[in-house]
Amino acid sequence: MKKRLISALLTFSLVLSVTACGSTDTAKYPNGKLYVYNWGEYIDEDVITEFENETGIDVIYDMFETNEIMFAKLAQDNSAYDVVCPSDYMIQKLIENDMLRELNFDNIPNIKNIGEQYLEQSKDFDAENKYAVPYCWGTVGILYNKTMVNETVDSWDILWDEKYSGQILMQDSVRDAMMVALLRNGYSLNSTDPAEIDAATDDLIDQKPLVQAYVVDQVRDKMIGGEAALGVIYSGEAIYTARENPDLVYVVPKEGTNVWIDSWVVTKESKNPENAEKWINFMCREDIALKNFEYITYSTPNIAAQENIEDEDIKNSKVAFPDLDSFSTESYKYLGNAVDRMYNDAWMEVKSADY
Repeated sequence: MKKRLISALLTFSLVLSVTACGSTDTAKYPNGKLYVYNWGEYIDEDVITEFENETGIDVIYDMFETNEIMFAKLAQDNSAYDVVCPSDYMIQKLIENDMLRELNFDNIPNIKNIGEQYLEQSKDFDAENKYAVPYCWGTVGILYNKTMVNETVDSWDILWDEKYSGQILMQDSVRDAMMVALLRNGYSLNSTDPAEIDAATDDLIDQKPLVQAYVVDQVRDKMIGGEAALGVIYSGEAIYTARENPDLVYVVPKEGTNVWIDSWVVTKESKNPENAEKWINFMCREDIALKNFEYITYSTPNIAAQENIEDEDIKNSKVAFPDLDSFSTESYKYLGNAVDRMYNDAWMEVKSADY
């Protein structure tokens, strides 16, 4: 999903790529290369260096901003990357399009650190747990500034309140934006009903004059800086924002939310599959999982890492580790190409609407 200053990270990515592609230091990297494709600012950069130093594998690290961008890249060239970190429904789509390689878990013994509940949830998109290893998980909710919003925030409806015109940030993501409108109307976030999708589309078009911006990573920084009153955000971002600005509060609306899992997968045409499995195993190591959690603040499914969190407020945080039985939840599913087109057409209609 996601993070800090994306421009700085893109620069970081380019530096890594140029350095790696131009490297002839086989003494330093005797065990080949690994091409990694991940969300923006979704890893502690030191972890990449540690992996390189421990394994002698040269990491070329690139970033994407949405699942759809990532899928298009892999559809164009499935061998461009070895290991990728998509979200649940997109993993299902990749599996159904025969774009992933089954994992050899003999090479991933540290999967023992991943909580059984997260592996069970993964069966919603990876029925036999053959292709994906959970990396991060969380919810989607509303982040609001309590100095700018003086009423109870407990419903997606507030994102249509005209008094917050120009102060609302929406996710520039077809599934997340459609989710908000579908749940607001009492529909499933996996609806395949054209009438329900049309109603959600109309609601988003009606909302558009109130929206300051459709953003992904930038919602966090805008909210920290007091540039907006309300924003749709991922729970991991909310943990970070609360550290930076104590006036920011995260809530899961009463109509429910998406509970998502991002997982590591290996592409079907990976040129370095064994190195990819070494990467996944490394990411499942408890010290590495903890280091990543402390840096990116997205909830870890690594039980060993959870137990070693020293900050008791974070360890017991209902944002980081919520009781999922306390509110209504669903997980995104891949709905098929025809419904995909319906959602994408709806989102294009919203984005192109004049007001």
